[in-house]
Amino acid sequence: MSASTPKKNYPFTSATALAQALGAIDEVTQAVVPPIHVATTYLRGKDNSYPTGNVYSRADNPSYKPVEALLRQLEQGQEALLFSSGMAAATAVFQGLRPGDHVLAPKVMYWALRNWLLNFATDWGLRIEFIDMTSVDVVAGHLRTNETKLVWLETPGNPLWCVSDIKAIAAAAHNAGAQVAVDSTCATPLLTQPLTLGADIVMHSATKYLNGHSDIIAGALIGANNDAYWQRIRNVRSQGGAVPSPHDAAQLLRGMRTMHLRVRESCHNAQFIAEQLAQHEAVAEVLYPGLPDFAGHDIAKRQMQGGFGGMLSVRLKGGASAAIHVAANTRLWKRATSLGGVESLIEHRASVEGEGTPCPDDLLRMSCGIEDRQELLADFLQALPAD
Repeated sequence: MSASTPKKNYPFTSATALAQALGAIDEVTQAVVPPIHVATTYLRGKDNSYPTGNVYSRADNPSYKPVEALLRQLEQGQEALLFSSGMAAATAVFQGLRPGDHVLAPKVMYWALRNWLLNFATDWGLRIEFIDMTSVDVVAGHLRTNETKLVWLETPGNPLWCVSDIKAIAAAAHNAGAQVAVDSTCATPLLTQPLTLGADIVMHSATKYLNGHSDIIAGALIGANNDAYWQRIRNVRSQGGAVPSPHDAAQLLRGMRTMHLRVRESCHNAQFIAEQLAQHEAVAEVLYPGLPDFAGHDIAKRQMQGGFGGMLSVRLKGGASAAIHVAANTRLWKRATSLGGVESLIEHRASVEGEGTPCPDDLLRMSCGIEDRQELLADFLQALPAD
């Protein structure tokens, strides 16, 4: 085992694996924190090979290895790659396809990626259809045998938190010869492991819950197989140089070591706030998979363990003006874009997404942090406009 290489077959729970970063110890110094490798290039051996496997840091870096090993274990995958951002990770999946390939993507999904697909991927010849991914029948009806090469899921889907049945959709996609990739950023590996449900690739915006402190940008892909498609994705990263800095990789590993504590508290906060606001007279609707009357609750209950996530959206009876008023007048909830940090965030999402958004203009997207849940609720309620 080389310096700082995590132990193989680490037979402990996810919580222990995270807290100990798979038990990695630097063999040279016996440090309990892996070192940061800032070198950009590495020596060849006398036989002209690279005996350590390290070539050039545009393609790879030893500082990525502990994080990628931890992600493989959490997601029960065979391969993992870190990227410079969640968008870099997501777009690499599409760049690994061929011109003319047919792709299915959800109508409700991360807005920046949807825009990228519309504005860039189609120019490269990808044929993309945006469909309702909450219906297995709809997905099956749009699959084209030997033409559809990728089904992209996002579940729960930002910002309406639509739930897709990963297992059923993966089975239908595979029957048609397509691979399935899942943006599982909001579910995190602690709540859902898409590869165990039949998906081929999992994407995380590591900026969010994996890191959890709103201080780095990073992304990750975890694959079920090291097949030709995965190798093309790997080449997209190495040739395009979409890699994080060694310092960001080290900071990400530090953040992940407390992820189980943060995610658990965020889930508890979101469940409590969703239940309380669902009963409030000023609220028209609460969108949260943990509510029994939510459309995707039964599927979420099957494929999410330990909670329903830290994200919810609230629609107000007072419309857009009421939603904007609340976002402007909270004190604990910070009016900012992003999610998954220790601090709670709120925003009027339609204003962010702009023209063409599927997001209602009376909706507030809320990322629950780890603050006191009673104080978070009280802060939201005091921000409601007076009658």
